[in-house]
Amino acid sequence: MTGLMNWDVILKQHVRLFRGAMGAEFLFMDDNAHPHRANIVDECLQSENITRTDWPTYSSDLNLIEHVWDVLGRRIVEHQLHSTCLPELRRALLYEWCSIPQDQIDNLILNMPRRCKACIAWSGRHTPY
Repeated sequence: MTGLMNWDVILKQHVRLFRGAMGAEFLFMDDNAHPHRANIVDECLQSENITRTDWPTYSSDLNLIEHVWDVLGRRIVEHQLHSTCLPELRRALLYEWCSIPQDQIDNLILNMPRRCKACIAWSGRHTPY
């Protein structure tokens, strides 16, 4: 994915509209992947008056959705869901997404203070857990 694709596919179609619905309090979070930090993305976010959070360079451990994606991937592998077409894959992903137990999500949220402490202790680098 390039910065332009990131803007066209994700930011313009989803983030920009969500920000409009949320209003001035909206704060956008992404990681420091190259497509997210491209000049065109910075310019577009500024032109749309979208504020981005500061994010330590190597701290994907703080982004809870990354852990949810991991859970989802493990569920797909565990249930050996081998989709042969896009609609079938979409159904399998939606089924597994809706089947993630709420207590797993709650635990991710409750562990956030520990993740923040570890990130600080490791100076923003990948944490050892």
